[in-house]
Amino acid sequence: MPSARSTFSRIAAPMFALLALLLAALAAVPAAAQGQNIRVALVAEGPVAPGGETTLAFKFAPVSEEWHGYWANPGDAGLPMQLEWDLPEGVSVGEPLYPTPKRLVIDGLMNHIFEGDYAVLLPLRLTEDYAGPDVLQVSVEAFYLACTDQICVPEDAQLQVSIPVGESTASGTEFAAFRSALAPLIDSTARFEQTASLLRLAIPLPAAVDPGEPHVFIANRDLVNYVQAQGFRRNGDWLIAEIPLARTGEQPETVEGIVRLGSGQGLRFVAEAGEVPSGDRVLMARDAELPSLWLLLGGALLGGLILNIMPCVFPILSLKALSLAKAGAGAQEARMEGLAYTAGVILACVALGGAMLALRAAGEQVGWAFQLQEPGVVVALLVLASLITANLLGFFELPGLSISEGSTPRGAFSTGLLAAFVATPCTGPFMAAALGAALLLPAETALLLFAVLGLGLALPFLLLGFIPAFRRLLPKPGAWMETFRKVLAVPMGLTALALVWLVWRIGGVGFALSAMSIAFIATLAAVLFRGRNQRLRGAVTALGAVLMAVGVLASFESPTRAQAETVLASKPFTLAALDEARASGAPVFVYFTADWCVSCKVNERVAIEREATREAFEQAGVTTLRGDWTLRQPEITEFLNAQGVAGVPLYLWYDPGVAEPRQLQQLLGPDSLVTLAREAGPRAARRPEGRVRPLPRQAQR
Repeated sequence: MPSARSTFSRIAAPMFALLALLLAALAAVPAAAQGQNIRVALVAEGPVAPGGETTLAFKFAPVSEEWHGYWANPGDAGLPMQLEWDLPEGVSVGEPLYPTPKRLVIDGLMNHIFEGDYAVLLPLRLTEDYAGPDVLQVSVEAFYLACTDQICVPEDAQLQVSIPVGESTASGTEFAAFRSALAPLIDSTARFEQTASLLRLAIPLPAAVDPGEPHVFIANRDLVNYVQAQGFRRNGDWLIAEIPLARTGEQPETVEGIVRLGSGQGLRFVAEAGEVPSGDRVLMARDAELPSLWLLLGGALLGGLILNIMPCVFPILSLKALSLAKAGAGAQEARMEGLAYTAGVILACVALGGAMLALRAAGEQVGWAFQLQEPGVVVALLVLASLITANLLGFFELPGLSISEGSTPRGAFSTGLLAAFVATPCTGPFMAAALGAALLLPAETALLLFAVLGLGLALPFLLLGFIPAFRRLLPKPGAWMETFRKVLAVPMGLTALALVWLVWRIGGVGFALSAMSIAFIATLAAVLFRGRNQRLRGAVTALGAVLMAVGVLASFESPTRAQAETVLASKPFTLAALDEARASGAPVFVYFTADWCVSCKVNERVAIEREATREAFEQAGVTTLRGDWTLRQPEITEFLNAQGVAGVPLYLWYDPGVAEPRQLQQLLGPDSLVTLAREAGPRAARRPEGRVRPLPRQAQR
């Protein structure tokens, strides 16, 4: 009786032979990658003669309409196609030619994409002295990205095409359709110039051509801000485009791109540095999507007004009001003080805003309260907050913040400067839209917004100075003022404590101790300055200068600099790190991201990289692991496959003592992680003492 093995061999041999025939038949089919979210095939237009040229086409076909591919410059996120060729000797391939892309904006991130079927063309050239086989075997490995609005999957395909060597034949209708989708190159050279904040382009376009609502896709990476509104003007046969820069600080030799007209037709251009004329007729304004100027001004005014109730401003305003009431100043003196205080506040706000705009124009990425990113400025604010707190407690009198000594217009002006400066750590409602718009508007309009913000901050004291009825509402002077003054020290003291926390976050414990020492010495010196001991005053001043120098030196060695890119204190993901984190018995949050993944970046902005999330994680003792899949990481790829997913984003939550993680939704809500951390806190507190035994690797996979 034949053995089971021999029986299997007799049955399996014909099956393997049939399988081999099927594979051979499939090999004769034009090269195509199967089973992909975006399938790709490589085809040639026709034969190529020595010294001649033919065209290759990568034909992309999404399996469903939700998938899209990317242009050569994918935008804020994404990945362009990458090719690794295996070419016979004497064969060369040129740069890819793409169709005109479309825009896809998801939560403030813009991508340049293709929807539906599309083809990318490349010229293939053969040298004149070619003496190889009569049929070229061209192989390539294509790496590209397939994405939906929620997930991105890197895909690759091994492609091959056979090209006869000989005289080329007439082009078929398929390649004619491919070429019609390409953006033709404009014969004339475009011009470009860079201002402090804009890339200005002069694109040749006959005046008879209606551009509709155009958009320019810039091929140069990281040159422009993709999502901000573009402006367009007409000047005869020139289409003038104004595109916000990405503040790279570098000017390229040439600028290339595609201008997509309102009809959907695209025109490819190459621009060289040169003079760009001003536009005679506005087609699209850059600030078209901004609120009206009056609405922005109203928001700035209201935002500045609300700043007065912030703990860093309210004590100063109250103290000025009390000094005005106790002085019993007449109408003229009250108005002068109101105007002086307002002038100081507005000047400080305009100066800070102007400095911010100047730094951004110079290529720095700064925003409102940019000075708080400088350790020395934070230390100075801490010193100021400490001095004001001591002043409110009655240890000494600061000029302009005295009840007993009254005030003068000069003192009111300096107090206004002080109020605006110490208000910068605080933010209030209605300010975001106005200050955000200030970064997009012309400089003079932006400075007007900063001035109105200052006017809102100064408005309560200005009204006290000009409206007698308001001054009559102030309480009568009395001993209660000193008690109320000490009460005002509480919010200012809390502000000082918040600044202590800030310097600790910036520079660590050593830097925080240095800053606190500087604040203490400055306050002590201010108290001692009231006396006549000149020798002691000099010693204290010298000691303060030494400590301040130490603080400045410490600021250049910030221990948190390496972690400045993320809010969460995350660690790089490895299987060993996951084992260690789970063994600690604490909740573990693992997230996988990539720089080219739109959904990842949106989730990080909305839910992950938030102070509220960081605080909730710290309170619950959550360990965070971050897996960066921007480049190929075999360990991460294997782990993703084990979780049953093919791409990122992926978010996993490990509860203490639970074998399997919870796989979170791919689009996170703003407070979804905060809620998880709060729920995990009580469970972690109730868990028994001891360590959790890590799962074996096989269970994880």
